[in-house]
Amino acid sequence: MQYEDILYDVTDGVARITINRPHVLNAFRGKTCEELIHAFNRAGWDKSIGVIVLTGAGDRAFCTGGDQSAHDGQYDGRGMIGLPIEELQCIIRDVPKPVIARVQGYAIGGGNVLATLCDFTIASEKAIFGQVGPKVGSVDPGFGTAYLARVVGEKKAREMWYLCRRYTAAEAFAMGLVNTVVPHEELDNEVNRWCAEILERSPTAIAIAKRSFNADTENIRGIAAMGMQALAMYYETEESKEGVRAFIEKRKPEFRKFVR
Repeated sequence: MQYEDILYDVTDGVARITINRPHVLNAFRGKTCEELIHAFNRAGWDKSIGVIVLTGAGDRAFCTGGDQSAHDGQYDGRGMIGLPIEELQCIIRDVPKPVIARVQGYAIGGGNVLATLCDFTIASEKAIFGQVGPKVGSVDPGFGTAYLARVVGEKKAREMWYLCRRYTAAEAFAMGLVNTVVPHEELDNEVNRWCAEILERSPTAIAIAKRSFNADTENIRGIAAMGMQALAMYYETEESKEGVRAFIEKRKPEFRKFVR
């Protein structure tokens, strides 16, 4: 596959996958998801690779979720909602290698979900986390909600989704959403230190441990499949479409006038 939306690099046993769409704060479209799935499969089953780092291009954003300009009732790719997002989320869990989210800026919406799903999240002190679904007529009815609750607790997860607030890196660390926070200029050095430490450990033992951790939350995959079916129907409603229109027009959405 020739990558257009991502960058892929392997150095000293570390695969770095970078969402390369800084002009839209590294929001993903259908093509982006396809390339990420391909890259994770490529790195995940390469025995010379011991750890995968996921990040975004530039300093402003790790990832800000689905590209609203590619969303008109359905996104522009395949899958239940026009994005193979379930497949992308699952491949992060399925590859037998630790995945580190290197978060240097905004990790919002679907980007926040990706950071949550990674085995580790290392954040710059400039990083910002949060959800936006109910502000733009969307939701992640699977790993983005149920698994998030496992990570930060039910009360905090519901706060994040219902209120759509933003959280600093320090606040994200306090709730258990990230593993460590470092000064912005130290982010790459810190990620490299974690990678080096992982590479000294038994890859088979780590792979077994990852499978074991995942087994406890594997039922969420089924929840996600059912939830995405409902989400596809929601995207066809005027209530959901109002969220996209308002986002593009840079105004407050008027959701309640479409509620029957």
